[in-house]
Amino acid sequence: MTRIMLYLGTNIAVLLVLSFTMRLLGIDGMLNEQGGLDMNSLLVMAAVIGFGGSFISLMISKWTAKRLTGAQVITDPRNSTERWLVETVARQAQQAGIGMPEVAIYNAPEPNAFATGANRNNALVAVSTGLMQSMTQDEVEAVLAHEVSHIANGDMVTMALIQGVVNTFVIVLSRVIGHMVDRVVFKTENGHGPAFWITSIIAELVLGFLASIIVMWFSRQREYRADAGAASLVGAPKMVAALKRLAGTSSEPLPDQLHAMGISGGRGGLSALLMTHPPLESRIAALQQR
Repeated sequence: MTRIMLYLGTNIAVLLVLSFTMRLLGIDGMLNEQGGLDMNSLLVMAAVIGFGGSFISLMISKWTAKRLTGAQVITDPRNSTERWLVETVARQAQQAGIGMPEVAIYNAPEPNAFATGANRNNALVAVSTGLMQSMTQDEVEAVLAHEVSHIANGDMVTMALIQGVVNTFVIVLSRVIGHMVDRVVFKTENGHGPAFWITSIIAELVLGFLASIIVMWFSRQREYRADAGAASLVGAPKMVAALKRLAGTSSEPLPDQLHAMGISGGRGGLSALLMTHPPLESRIAALQQR
């Protein structure tokens, strides 16, 4: 409940800051002249769309992750490996002060793992069969601690909040830019002409790309924090060993929707600015400096 209130509070805070800034700079009055933009309606619409999408994604994240990976939750351990997984996560969850997550295994040859869920007391930790086969028990324990730390840090909610904030700004600013171009460049006096819609779409694409850089930066920072959390739970040497093992394997990324949740993550696209995870070498160096 606290995290939901934080989510809603952030939503309201974004609206107030945007509204106050627009009024302070006189932009609100300019945009409302001659049938222009209704900033109050635009802000509400942007927040509903911007936060709504990320909030819905957060609420269904466990269901989505299971569907995309085919992860099977361990409800009744069938062997010693599954029993060890459940017991290890239970012990780490107790140490981290969170509720017992669901523990799952999904069939994939690549070594990877992820955690997700809207509630730190009702989350999911999943590991691939490839990770179980390619890592030692100590290394798997460190990976599990990394994922438990993600849950304890509330990273899923944090990323949803950040995504909602940037989505709201992108929607508002793209409409403002479209309106200004339509009025100043194309001299539209009443309503909005084609230039408004075309410019708004282009601006939304450009601003969305720039916003992704911000979101990915936050994503990389949370990986360092989760590594540090894992080091606190199982010791830095185990986490370093797990990361070195990952660095020495060829790992295919998780599905696009799960990139940011994995232990190793994907390259993220065009450059280092769009990586969901820092380079493994940087993460190892950060742990060795602790």
